[in-house]
Amino acid sequence: MIADIISSRLILRHLDADFLQACLYGDPSVAAERLGCPLPADWLAERPLMAMRLQDMAEDPAYAPWSVRAMLRRDDLAIVGHINFHTMPGHPYLNGYGDVELGYTVYPAFRRQGYAREALLAMAGWAVEQGGVARLVLSIEPGNLPSHALAAQLGFAKVGQVRDEDGCEDVLTADWPLSGVLV
Repeated sequence: MIADIISSRLILRHLDADFLQACLYGDPSVAAERLGCPLPADWLAERPLMAMRLQDMAEDPAYAPWSVRAMLRRDDLAIVGHINFHTMPGHPYLNGYGDVELGYTVYPAFRRQGYAREALLAMAGWAVEQGGVARLVLSIEPGNLPSHALAAQLGFAKVGQVRDEDGCEDVLTADWPLSGVLV
């Protein structure tokens, strides 16, 4: 079992292969029981992400701790979103921009409450401790102004732009510790 990452208001809980398979191919109620909370429609709509991370873990089991985690609110275990690293540190697709790329989603009902910031800081701190990560990468769609604002607050700066399966994205990097973080 992969340990939770705990922050002041969140539990970042790894979603293992059995959980993802139950969500994709089995009974989501079984997955919800395993997780200990109801699965929101927002999560159940994330089928492409579930399939991609399931495949990533099958291809390289060492990737599992870096894979997708539910953002669970500590006080009621509500799933407010999810966060993950796109790969293990040092993957060639990063083109030297940094050590590892973070991706996250906060569901609409929970946005603008600081959950993305809290989860990013917790995951980044974990990556520094567990993987020796020094430079973090974010890819953000140019029109996603809230994510760009958060990235700027944390000290991320635009270093490039890429086009991938999601369309055009700005590539931003920051060195640890991120702005405003005490280590």
